[in-house]
Amino acid sequence: MAKARSRAEGRPLRVYVDTSVFGGVHDDEFRSPSERFFAAVRGGDFVVLVSEALVVEISNAPPVVQATFESHRGYMEPLETTAEAAALAEAYLAARVVPANSRVDALHVALASVARADAVVSWNFKHLVQLRRIRGFHAVNVLRGYPLIEIRSPLEVIDDDA
Repeated sequence: MAKARSRAEGRPLRVYVDTSVFGGVHDDEFRSPSERFFAAVRGGDFVVLVSEALVVEISNAPPVVQATFESHRGYMEPLETTAEAAALAEAYLAARVVPANSRVDALHVALASVARADAVVSWNFKHLVQLRRIRGFHAVNVLRGYPLIEIRSPLEVIDDDA
């Protein structure tokens, strides 16, 4: 596993974090690694990329999840939903990388890809952190001239040995 901070570039990694990670802080199964991930964010290892789509999801989440999101605002970089990102999300859907009812998941990956994020961080093992889906996102990205995008769980990006 790579160190969280890019050693070659000396900069924090820019990661798109979906709602599941903010919620993970309040879930028995995901609490510890989610808390360690956000400690690394506060420690300067990561800059969290957030989109309008994520803000909408968070606004519909329980108040404790909203509070976790708000407490990390100072570590966030906003992303605009551009026509380019929307078109890439539609390409993922057309290629059936994710089902049509997972449009927002496609948009999360598209926004991260267009922004040249270092990774998407998620606990969503059904539609994002899943080998077949990751390969599908990669195939569409390559066909459309975007780099491959790392899609990882918080466990895969935190570095407890740092």
